[in-house]
Amino acid sequence: MKSRRLQWTAPQEVAAEVRAWFESGVEAIDLEPIERAVAEGGDAALLELTSRFDAPNAVSLELAVSGGDARAALGGLEPALREALEVSIANVRLVAEAQIGEERTVELPQGQLVTVGKAPVGAAGIYAPGGRASYPSSVIMGCVPARVAGVDRLVLVSPPGPDGRIDPTTLAAAALCDVDEIYAVGGAQAIFALARGTESIRAVNVIAGPGNAWVQAAKRAVFGEVAIDSLAGPSDLTVVFDGDTDLRLVALDLCAQAEHGAESPLVAISVNGGDLDALAAEVDAVAATQPSVEDCRLALVEVPSTAEAIDLVNQTAPEHLQLMDTASAGMVSQIATAGCVFVGSASATAFGDYIAGSNHILPTNGTGKSFGPVSPDTFRRSTARVSLTTASASALADPLHALARAEGLPVHGLSAMARGKDEQNSDS
Repeated sequence: MKSRRLQWTAPQEVAAEVRAWFESGVEAIDLEPIERAVAEGGDAALLELTSRFDAPNAVSLELAVSGGDARAALGGLEPALREALEVSIANVRLVAEAQIGEERTVELPQGQLVTVGKAPVGAAGIYAPGGRASYPSSVIMGCVPARVAGVDRLVLVSPPGPDGRIDPTTLAAAALCDVDEIYAVGGAQAIFALARGTESIRAVNVIAGPGNAWVQAAKRAVFGEVAIDSLAGPSDLTVVFDGDTDLRLVALDLCAQAEHGAESPLVAISVNGGDLDALAAEVDAVAATQPSVEDCRLALVEVPSTAEAIDLVNQTAPEHLQLMDTASAGMVSQIATAGCVFVGSASATAFGDYIAGSNHILPTNGTGKSFGPVSPDTFRRSTARVSLTTASASALADPLHALARAEGLPVHGLSAMARGKDEQNSDS
């Protein structure tokens, strides 16, 4: 683990230093060749890119994965693993269902009615990462809220392994989530296919799911053509702790996050520099015994007070935030930007990643200041219906006419005045 102590100055300055250090080794991304290949080559380009990046050992490749393959994968699961998937799905569904609001009608003073609500989009695409690891949990986190939202057509894309096949547990999770279409394709090319369509993949309305920097860059590129959840990846974790916190728990949580890849930023914050030194040694000890832990960067920040720790957190907007000491946990209501907050030493991020019921598709790279977790709202669009009577039209026509004249759009005013004419004439 590469750790670095940062000197305290002010929350904004330290946040900028943390970001600069984590971004210093990030590769430049040029999406244009992939974007052009998918636009020009469609399915053939997806297959060629999949063979190049994900499945070099495959004898043959197919984009579409049958529902039968998913059901067969489900049937082949060990009972304990199937039960774990079902518990996760049930908990995520319960939380998602609690987030669905009903349509509401407001009667305004002039008598008109405005009905507001949300309606599901027609089609959603869920990206489940693959490559160095499989993520059936991401299938659950994306697909369950989409189903609760009422999406009609649910599409899953996931990069296959070297043999050209999607991980069986990922397929089994897709079967449990009633996914309609599954495609063995990943990376930026999968995002472009979902957004714009190919011969086999019809375009969707919303794309959600975590992924590497290439996936997130592609999501950014298609935002506006389709809706996206957020820029979710690479994963990150910030922990606030003190001398009374079990350092092994903190180290395990940081190393667990490091399993997502070497590009995952890790931050530990404490009011005591000695605690930070002790934690760095504990992290190295845990990492040395766990081959799955990548060589991530760990920023160690000593802060003057817990209040300034909270200020720093709000500046960095971490994806996952663990408040592991009593003082910071008592200030949880002041957290305004974190993707998901875990309060208390028992509340490890790992529970949120898998089975607690919260969603693990969260904004990263500081975008929590503008985005939130995936929820049914990710897959629903706001709607409004307006109903005016002649009386309410008459009451609103004159002020509307004045506004329209001020904007240089007089026919807007004439349109409104014509609706209120009958009421005005009946009063004269």
